[in-house]
Amino acid sequence: MEPELEQAIGIRIRTLRQEKALTLDDLAAASGVSRAMISRIERAEASPTASLLARICAALGLSLSAFFAEEGQASPLARRQEQQVWRDPETGYMRRSVSPPGTASDVDIVEVEFPPGARVSFPPHASAHGMTQHIWLFDGELEMTAGEVVYRLRPGDCLFMPVGEGHVFHNPGNMPARYCVVLDRGGR
Repeated sequence: MEPELEQAIGIRIRTLRQEKALTLDDLAAASGVSRAMISRIERAEASPTASLLARICAALGLSLSAFFAEEGQASPLARRQEQQVWRDPETGYMRRSVSPPGTASDVDIVEVEFPPGARVSFPPHASAHGMTQHIWLFDGELEMTAGEVVYRLRPGDCLFMPVGEGHVFHNPGNMPARYCVVLDRGGR
């Protein structure tokens, strides 16, 4: 990950935590991420994985898309070259925040390119309850595990699922999977 992005992530987490009057211990308890790890992320000494960052964001009442949204003046148009892109340091998966930032919408749209063989687990977390998502596969194949059920997606398939109950993304194929996540924060 680029050092500037690591610093921006750390600053944003610290700012959001302080705006909510949360201590490191409070955020650790709410997210299930250790106090030490949150502190290292805030100081840009560690790059959070997608799973860790999602848990921290959920505890702060945000989706990953809302977290990465550029602050400033809202616009109804988000041009591709201006959309925030983040790469997971663990799996190499790339996520692009497609939704225009700063709008009043509870829906976030994210484009993902998921490398062959990659797997990311998002454990159940109470702070994400009420959020739902659609996973719409464009290219490749994707195996989604929600609870005890495994869904095998092929191009054109769309899966609806709650976010807070935990799930696993896995690309069992030999080519990248490209898909869209349409996340509804449910009026959060």
